Amino acid sequence: MEPLTADERLILKTGAFGAVFLVSNAEPGMLALVRESFAASDALAGASGVVKEALTTGPLPELPRDSALEIEAMVLPALGRAVEILRAKSPGDVEAYRSVVLTAADRVAQAHRGMSPAEATALDKIRNALAASA
Repeated sequence: MEPLTADERLILKTGAFGAVFLVSNAEPGMLALVRESFAASDALAGASGVVKEALTTGPLPELPRDSALEIEAMVLPALGRAVEILRAKSPGDVEAYRSVVLTAADRVAQAHRGMSPAEATALDKIRNALAASA
């Protein structure tokens, strides 16, 4: 297994944190955001190995804040790229990454009065991005 570069770790982190942000952005609300970030951090903390290292070290990704389309345009390709990076460098961690990202995004969607249609749509997009390079 080859170690991940700082850039590769940032791509994994951009995908994971971005997925959470994408779902939480689907249903805006400040109180919800706080609850959701706790739900997500719990899931991300459950990662192990290469995935945990990527998600817990280095700088936080700079995510666009202006529009859902900008967020999607950055996050969805990052998720696909993260899976490609892991497949090349640490194939045993591909499923762990997918699982951590989907669990965190799903917890965010459920954190505030159950899942809304907008959150469900965001989750589908995340799921598809993670599976696209399968």
